[in-house]
Amino acid sequence: MVVVVGMFLATVGRGAVAGTTVPGDIAQLKRKKCVPPANAPLAVQRAIWATNRLVSLPYLYGGGHGDFVAQGYDCSGTVSFFLHQAGVLVTPMSSGDFLNYGVAGPGKWVTVYARSGHAFAVICGVRLDTTGPSGGEEGPRWHPNDRGPKGFTIRHPEGM
Repeated sequence: MVVVVGMFLATVGRGAVAGTTVPGDIAQLKRKKCVPPANAPLAVQRAIWATNRLVSLPYLYGGGHGDFVAQGYDCSGTVSFFLHQAGVLVTPMSSGDFLNYGVAGPGKWVTVYARSGHAFAVICGVRLDTTGPSGGEEGPRWHPNDRGPKGFTIRHPEGM
């Protein structure tokens, strides 16, 4: 099945097949979607294009844990979806599971922030999170990277 969202073309399942990029190393937000940087690895670009499909979905506790394709996603389900699309995660993980995921410290392209009860990721300089600003819209969303790491364990997929 192929899904077209805005200027992005993605396949349901693993990876996107086409999309646009911006020059450099930092992604840009455009109309609530994330446009990956041209210098990012293709796996990261494809995962961003695929994850853009989640942006209109609601927050759903446990969403994305039984299967990567869901009607809504929670925080760790959203991060799991992205990592699966990037080819670095086989099964969905809970926020607590991400405390020991991958390698300690920030990554060049992908950094996962985890604590008991919440997880989010910063991908190419843009935050992927399910919490809205000041109690606003919740669900899988891209945001400017304005959330600090206080209280979170910082991890990244090896090589990213």
